Amino acid sequence: MQKLTNKEEEIMHILWKLRKAFVKEVQAEIIEDTPHYNTLSTIIRNLEDKGYVGHTAYGNTHQYYPIIALEDYRKTFMKTAIANYFGNSYKQLVSHFAEEEKISADELREILALIEKKS
Repeated sequence: MQKLTNKEEEIMHILWKLRKAFVKEVQAEIIEDTPHYNTLSTIIRNLEDKGYVGHTAYGNTHQYYPIIALEDYRKTFMKTAIANYFGNSYKQLVSHFAEEEKISADELREILALIEKKS
């Protein structure tokens, strides 16, 4: 799975949300720094070349849809992030969020309960 640029990832999140969309519909969903229609169309075609997006043609118009599921992308992204930033250590990952106060003790207990339930 090829790495996506920030803009490509933003567009993929829109396509995962909409499930299928024309370029104009994707453009309407972009909140900040909305690219010109032609630029957006090029980005979506690049996503198609990378194997993330497919399309259905209606004459000269194309309706795009994601080929890669959000969950599959998430797994790959998380695996890479944990390897690159936390030395493949989930303990370091959780510790990071605890130190940054991004996760509460109650949430940690819930995670522990999930782990114990699976054991």
